[in-house]
Amino acid sequence: MTSISEQFGREDWSRFSSKQKWQRFAIFAVCALAIAWSISSIEVVWAWVWDAPSQMGDLFERMYPPDATNLATILRVLWETVNIATFATAFAVLMSLPVAYLAAQNTTPNRATLWLGRLILVTSRSVNTIIWALLFVAIFGPGVVAGIIAIMFRSIGFIGKLLGEAIEEIDKRPVEALEATGASRFKVIAYAIVPQVMPTFWAVAILRWDINLRESTAFAALPGSRAICSSMRKSQRPWPMRRCPHARPLCRSKQQKSPSAPRPHSNSIASNRCGMPAPTRS
Repeated sequence: MTSISEQFGREDWSRFSSKQKWQRFAIFAVCALAIAWSISSIEVVWAWVWDAPSQMGDLFERMYPPDATNLATILRVLWETVNIATFATAFAVLMSLPVAYLAAQNTTPNRATLWLGRLILVTSRSVNTIIWALLFVAIFGPGVVAGIIAIMFRSIGFIGKLLGEAIEEIDKRPVEALEATGASRFKVIAYAIVPQVMPTFWAVAILRWDINLRESTAFAALPGSRAICSSMRKSQRPWPMRRCPHARPLCRSKQQKSPSAPRPHSNSIASNRCGMPAPTRS
């Protein structure tokens, strides 16, 4: 029985030609240089990276055994986090329905409304939730209201985009049948368009609610936030974090500006950003 190479008379078969091999090598070299340049430009403090396993071990050591004294507070802020995501998703769904109707080519009244709907979707999706939150904190002040409105504005573009695409992909025959009978525009939407997009509507709404649950935990960085991550951040503040002796401080206090000022101790909490003395653990 002869082999394939003997049948076709080729002993030097290769998956890639020499030109393709050099092209692949050049692509890999460019990617390697880009990665190396990125790592060198972000100024990674490698001493902190090597010290991360010990920091993680210390964190898990302090987490066990769990302390149930703050369980009521944790459950309260967890419920508030769920409420922020739920209210924001509900309002976003209501506001995204007319926007999706305008952004779909087969339902929009004219080209001007088509571009208006798509402009709203693009604007909503191109701005990050934290940027929306900072804007509405300046308008409504710190609190839950700013978080709800920020997540709502971010969700309008996501829900409206997917619903608009679902409307464009509907079967046109039910729409044409109702229009042939003289049905009004409202009845065409209610009986020909809505039943076809309802599965997509519920899938997108539940998916966005799941995303908003994660985004609502990010409001611990905002003033007046009472989300679950805010409680987690506060619970970590009283505990000092060990510093690697080879790591440089992130900033210096006012006393450290003069050359004669003493160098901060390596056990200062979080690089001692504000110059406050590190608390001691009992």
